[in-house]
Amino acid sequence: MAVYCNSAPFSCKAWRNRDPTPLSALLPTRLFSLLQPPFSFHPDRLKLSTCRWDKVASAVVSEESAVGSSSSGTDVFNLTYLEGNSWLWDISGVRVLVDPILVGNLDFGIPWLYDAAKKFLKNFELTDLPQVDCLLITQSLDDHCHLKTLKPLSEMSPNLRVIATPNAKSLLDPLFRNVTYLEPGQESEVEAANGSKVRIQATAGPVLGPPWQRPENGYLVISPQGQLTLYYEPHCVYDKDFLQKEHADIVITPVIKQLLPNFTLVSGQEDAVQLAKLLHAKFIVPMKNGDLDSKGFLASIVQGEGTIESFKVNSLPLS
Repeated sequence: MAVYCNSAPFSCKAWRNRDPTPLSALLPTRLFSLLQPPFSFHPDRLKLSTCRWDKVASAVVSEESAVGSSSSGTDVFNLTYLEGNSWLWDISGVRVLVDPILVGNLDFGIPWLYDAAKKFLKNFELTDLPQVDCLLITQSLDDHCHLKTLKPLSEMSPNLRVIATPNAKSLLDPLFRNVTYLEPGQESEVEAANGSKVRIQATAGPVLGPPWQRPENGYLVISPQGQLTLYYEPHCVYDKDFLQKEHADIVITPVIKQLLPNFTLVSGQEDAVQLAKLLHAKFIVPMKNGDLDSKGFLASIVQGEGTIESFKVNSLPLS
């Protein structure tokens, strides 16, 4: 039995829960929808003219997977969080799989130092995925370009359309035949079998090596009718000069910082607030990409900074 909490123009549903742990809906806020993974989120017949900061998007707890559909002339986003940095987006019928970690644990090849498992999707298999139209990769490291997942995925779908950061070229070229590498500012189009097309534009994300190394990618995703734009970058690191000329109706971003001694792994809090202001966002979907069952020395020294509540307080001036 599903429990529905709706406020126009958004509605949300949970991904099919394959783990006996019950899900719980969290309290909505004025500015964003906050859900405990796994969940699915879609604006139903959302039009820009109806968007306001004071609209409330609430959680839905359900044992059924959500299916988004679009009516004539209307764009629909169905965003399913697969924990960590992983997503499945259905944009008016165009299915985009983002940074998937769906096979085995996340360990960066050093399981004695770090080893993380998902809390909910413990028994998820690649065959549980629907047919996808595009694989979207933001970064070249294991928590985004997860070879334990990508190798069997490429065996299942070697011709799958892939859009990725050029930093992942050496990892992806041996696996997939149809890869487009985008530098910040470049864009590409993805078409589904139903004829729907979305545009994906790369933006500048974090630099994960020496200062002269090219940045990893964030993305702006423009819906088929051009009514909605979504922005996604999983570290809340962005180029202000690049984004100041852009806008996004929906922003997916972490809001709780993850810190190593003298180094920020994932930003959030005030940076997430400024990101929403910069893009004139109407809705924020917070990620909890550090909320994994992790062990090892590196896991023990990662510290979180900030809370969802403190982010809400900092966000209030936006309303």
